[in-house]
Amino acid sequence: MTVEGEIAPNRIALDRADIAARRARLETARATLKEHFVGIDAIIDELCDAVTVWFVAPELLSRPAIINLWGMTGVGKTDLVRRLVRALDITDRFVEIELSNGDSTTWHSSVVSRLSESGALEGRPTFMLFDEIQRFNTLDHEGNPVPNTKFSDFWELLSDGRLARRENPDMQYLIASLSYQAAEHKRRRSAGEEEVDPTIGIWQARDLKSTLRLEESLEQLSAMTWDQAVSRARSAQNLKVVYEPIDCSRSLILVSGNLDEAFAMATRGAEADIDADVFAAYADKVTVVDIKAALTKRFKPEQVARFGNTHLIYTSLRHADFVELIRREVERVRESVLARFGIEVEVDPSVHDLIYRNGVFPVQGVRPVFSSVADILENNLGKLLFTAVLADEGRIAIAYDEQTRQLRGLVGSQDVVLPFTGRLDRIRESSPADKIANVAVHESGHALLYAVYFGLAPLQLTARVASSYVGGFTAPHPIYETSAALIQQAKIALAGGIAEEIVFGRELASVGRASDRERATILIQDFIRRHGFDAEFQANYMLGNEYSMDRHVTDPDIEKMISRLAAEVRSELTGFRAGLLDLARELATAGRLDGPAVAAILGRHGILADLQREGHLIVPPYRSHLGDAPD
Repeated sequence: MTVEGEIAPNRIALDRADIAARRARLETARATLKEHFVGIDAIIDELCDAVTVWFVAPELLSRPAIINLWGMTGVGKTDLVRRLVRALDITDRFVEIELSNGDSTTWHSSVVSRLSESGALEGRPTFMLFDEIQRFNTLDHEGNPVPNTKFSDFWELLSDGRLARRENPDMQYLIASLSYQAAEHKRRRSAGEEEVDPTIGIWQARDLKSTLRLEESLEQLSAMTWDQAVSRARSAQNLKVVYEPIDCSRSLILVSGNLDEAFAMATRGAEADIDADVFAAYADKVTVVDIKAALTKRFKPEQVARFGNTHLIYTSLRHADFVELIRREVERVRESVLARFGIEVEVDPSVHDLIYRNGVFPVQGVRPVFSSVADILENNLGKLLFTAVLADEGRIAIAYDEQTRQLRGLVGSQDVVLPFTGRLDRIRESSPADKIANVAVHESGHALLYAVYFGLAPLQLTARVASSYVGGFTAPHPIYETSAALIQQAKIALAGGIAEEIVFGRELASVGRASDRERATILIQDFIRRHGFDAEFQANYMLGNEYSMDRHVTDPDIEKMISRLAAEVRSELTGFRAGLLDLARELATAGRLDGPAVAAILGRHGILADLQREGHLIVPPYRSHLGDAPD
């Protein structure tokens, strides 16, 4: 029993006032982050909620709190973490580490060594960020273990937060180093080169404190002589505490990385013409199951388990998010000019549109936008500011004339014309009309069969893009893969090149079909080899090692099936030739068509194409096959 007012043994005493103050600081940090970042409020909420226990009452932790943050490059993962650390005012307890196999930029080979160098104290509630974790794979691309993996104690840290010292080579090195220095100073004294015993200094004191796990301050330790340091190290050599595990059980461990395997759209980083909402819809479909599946391609199953289940998944920014980001950046420029020069700047929405067309790469996140604001607005505004300062004018208005390709500035009552073409606009305009016509027919072939098979208009159809290696694209909805869907998708992939042959003739068909044929082949290979949808081949021909099947026996069947599908596509497209040509002409003229425009064009030829938003899953009506639900 305990007397009233006393704290029972082993009971944790928590300061209510301190807890309330920390919670208030966390909520302030949450609001600050939301003011700075655009489009990631949900991620900010999840992150702040996940760090609550560690930040407010770390005494409650018996093992590290592990948070995982995944997303495509450029979405601001690392920046978010660093700003959270600053907002919480815990920079002195923050350690940022990048683990990598074959990393030649550091001599460290263990997490213990890295934490010791950073000054992280044992038992102290430390915030550790392990960034770019995808570089620390323990399996190669074939699933084989990577030999001689560095930082193997990382997995111990994730397990229970205690880093074992199986041996202490640092102790031996420290004693040898101190002994050498002590002997060297004795020699120099004997030779008359020194009159007093020098102290070991701050850097040697840091190594002594870290290796011997001493409680004295660095200032106290740095005042020791070399002989005193040697004696202290040798007396501590046999102490058990020097070899006990380092206790990091009250730490917050945040693992961050880019997992392209989970984000299928991550490979489209150079695309500036695909609608950001289309990318975002695909990113929204990524779940913790997809993340763990991607991790199993890089790490062993037992290692994946140690990442835990707290996985925060970044989505791609939407169109409205990029619009808001541009608005904020433009406002920042306006405020900066007013503060520095006392000149008011009015920026027309046409300039915002110019920045969006030339600065948004949906998969690359916010960085290209910042660059484009500087290139398009700030650089040209500087020329107008020069005119305004000389004329002693206090107001500038700037707009963009898309027809004449000019930025038009109004400095007071003076018109200033600045010829300007956006960098991506210039690339789009450089595409010859004949190339656009070719791409338009190709993409129309994809879109037409997509509408015929699935009854939907594609989300976006584009024939004029800011790219020298991508002719155009058709943006579909997510498709639930079935036996029929694999065949239909393979035929849609083949339709682009075959549409060119129908319209232009076989001799003028372009080589833009290469990636389409690759996709069609993969789909049919999976159809036969992996999923067993071909009655003649029921074994799984995708197994590896000693269980592998001879894939070559399926090659003739794959070739015959693709040839048959190509003939079917040719027949179907020929039957819809008028609709194909109509859609291609409209696309070649506009350069880009949205879903409603495609549906209207195809509707003129009896092809019904429904409209569905991004993220709509094309899935068969399985539920109806079950009949009425049981009572």
